[in-house]
Amino acid sequence: MKKREIAALGFQKLESNLQCPICSADLNVVDSNRLVCVNRHSYDLAKQGYVNMLQKQVSSMYDQDLFDARYNIILVHNLYKIIHQKIADIINALPNENHLIFDAGSGEGSHLSSIIKLVDKDNTHGVGLDISKDGVLLASKNYSHENWVVGDLRHTPFKESSIDVILSYLSPANYEEFHRILKPNGILIKVIPGSKYLKEIREALAGDSQEYENTDTLELLRNKVDVISEERITYEVELDDSALKDLIKMTPLGWHVIQQEVRDFTETSSKIITVDLHIIQAQF
Repeated sequence: MKKREIAALGFQKLESNLQCPICSADLNVVDSNRLVCVNRHSYDLAKQGYVNMLQKQVSSMYDQDLFDARYNIILVHNLYKIIHQKIADIINALPNENHLIFDAGSGEGSHLSSIIKLVDKDNTHGVGLDISKDGVLLASKNYSHENWVVGDLRHTPFKESSIDVILSYLSPANYEEFHRILKPNGILIKVIPGSKYLKEIREALAGDSQEYENTDTLELLRNKVDVISEERITYEVELDDSALKDLIKMTPLGWHVIQQEVRDFTETSSKIITVDLHIIQAQF
């Protein structure tokens, strides 16, 4: 079965949850190749299996090279394996048997797909949305079991109270839209960096040895949602030069540094890198 056909079947199962991001009318799959509402707004399914719902082209610093590096860090080097398992444990502990998981800012899809594989409920389905077409294109090529959307977090294609779990993994959040689409008993899982996150790269490339505190993000979060639980996960991983190059390429810490500094940091030997993340479970 072709990727477009697989994606169409996935969207058909989600029709009761979907609405047009322009007019909010119901969205339905037509001819297995597009999503259409009664007001004739139409969104074609690409042959790779994703749908583009953006109304205009958006420029982004996130390109194909960055998403390739991110794929390698997540899937090949398994930097976030422990975090993925923790998030899956949260979902597995939920009382309901069916779960629609929305990854808001899904990039190239590896976080969502990795977590879905660890969830032991048969009726769990994932939808990833990102503003970057390059990221969503890579997600649709690599992961056919989830559905992928190029779209705007301010206008997601979901009805009110239609999502069981929203995942916001090191991504910007739109709490007003999250509140609209999350079920009354649904949960938001927000992952934000801790003070020691990638501190070795920050020290080497930015000359910043001070611990970074994400107090603004935490304060905004607590003002917008009811925090159910917060767990800080800190661990160290040894990465070789290839993995270090991918990590630097995917993180904003390495975007504006001199390439010689990158070479000096990556080519000497493997290095210990610190992962320090807060996993916050919240409701509205």
